[in-house]
Amino acid sequence: MLLIKNLRQIVQVVDDSTTEYLIGDAMKNLKILSSPDCTLCIAIDTKTGKISYVGEENGVGILPPDVEVIDGKGGCALPSFVDGHTHPVFAGDRVHEFAMKLAGATYNEASEGGISMKDISLQYDTNRELQIHLQFLMFVKMVSLNESCYQVQAAGGGIHFTTDKTREASEESLFRDLEKTKDQLTQIITRMVQSGTTTIEAKSGYGLDEDTEMKMLRVLDRASSSLPIEISSTFCGAHAVPRGSTEEKQTQLIVDRVIPRIAEAKKKGELKSVENIDVFCETGNFGVQSTGIFSEKILRAGQSIGLAPNFHAEELTYIGGVEMGARIGARGMSHLEEISQEGIISMASAKSAAVLLPSTAFILRLTPPPARKIIDSGVIVALGSDFNPNAHCLSMPMIMSLACITMKLSMEEALVAATINSAYSIGRVLAYSSISIGRILLTRSCQDLPMVLSPLVDRLIFFFSLLLDGIISSTKWEITRISSTSLSRRERLCIESSEYHSSNLLQILTLSKKSTTENFLIKLV
Repeated sequence: MLLIKNLRQIVQVVDDSTTEYLIGDAMKNLKILSSPDCTLCIAIDTKTGKISYVGEENGVGILPPDVEVIDGKGGCALPSFVDGHTHPVFAGDRVHEFAMKLAGATYNEASEGGISMKDISLQYDTNRELQIHLQFLMFVKMVSLNESCYQVQAAGGGIHFTTDKTREASEESLFRDLEKTKDQLTQIITRMVQSGTTTIEAKSGYGLDEDTEMKMLRVLDRASSSLPIEISSTFCGAHAVPRGSTEEKQTQLIVDRVIPRIAEAKKKGELKSVENIDVFCETGNFGVQSTGIFSEKILRAGQSIGLAPNFHAEELTYIGGVEMGARIGARGMSHLEEISQEGIISMASAKSAAVLLPSTAFILRLTPPPARKIIDSGVIVALGSDFNPNAHCLSMPMIMSLACITMKLSMEEALVAATINSAYSIGRVLAYSSISIGRILLTRSCQDLPMVLSPLVDRLIFFFSLLLDGIISSTKWEITRISSTSLSRRERLCIESSEYHSSNLLQILTLSKKSTTENFLIKLV
């Protein structure tokens, strides 16, 4: 048995073993246990990996002689975060596009003809008083959209830039880049873990050809088994129509060649983490009303080999993608900035999760999706970071904060959306969502995943972005305290652990008595 004791608060989210999601007003009614005397505890059966007790320490019963004890130090325990939408495997840095967007460039393409490489002057402010002169080694084209602006994809940027770089990259280099970015200043997965994320949905989609897409899926599958995070991988070969191809040709490639290869690999016991299929259902990419209804054709082909539809819908324009997704029983749909009222109703009826991505709308200066209307209509609302070459956000606390500020979620709703509802969106709900008796908290599936100690839950969201230092590794439980004023100051408590490893365990949050924030990490070493 593993016993986590001396807790001031336990944010269970729900207090049963069967609830799969929360909707409407229930999102505000979290199940929370509190004890001013810090007498709360959580007991975990290390033989089954399940929670066996949650409550006051005097009710836990007789403890076995070999019980492992972790001191919660008066903190608050809550489930780790589930990031419902990421693109972590890619090559190529798109920082050069940021200045273009600041100057008024839009994301969507106008990419036919007449494009040349040249010096460009970008208008930085609306008064045109400040000009930034930038030399770009890329194609630039001016189009009319309210006023003249530079189209990113027409300039050879956007997804096509990333696709070219990803195709050129080797499988090994892509995996190394997933471990740490090219500048070696940080590690992608570790930074997610440091922010409290222990489970992610992760897409391919920067290959757009058969071999590169399979390469990306292999990288994700390798990462799922060897890096400190649980990954639900998504095949996203319909992320865009590659240059030189058409919507119909790309659909045929995906349906006739790539999906059968994925099916064959899974039959061989490979690509175990690949669970979902995605389409960028958007004007100029894969439509709904097109001849052949290409988006639906791709999603249904994925369903035929057991992949759950979890796709991009209604981000830039309304084309009825949500209604189509609800009709085929999509597990989740992301973005939804341009969703219709009919689409909202259909999602609620189909129990499809709305995976909202606050950082994307913020970075692209899009009107946020109507989150309040979506929640009030009974749709299952989840959150994702949409980490990708265009939006470098790895922190779910930051995503929750943005959701509260830009989409008008309450802190309780944001926490629900980042835990149990995001887990639902990738089929992980009974094992990755809440702290209640009967829920699985330990599994054999992962070697390295985090359990952390940091500020109280409301401060976690209020602080906007919080990195927590460390990860879980193999044979001993270790609590590491890192002072915000001195990163070298540490206090460790090591206890022998069981053969089980943490998989999305929980976070334990606390504040020091000296008004300085103390970050804690429980890890296996």
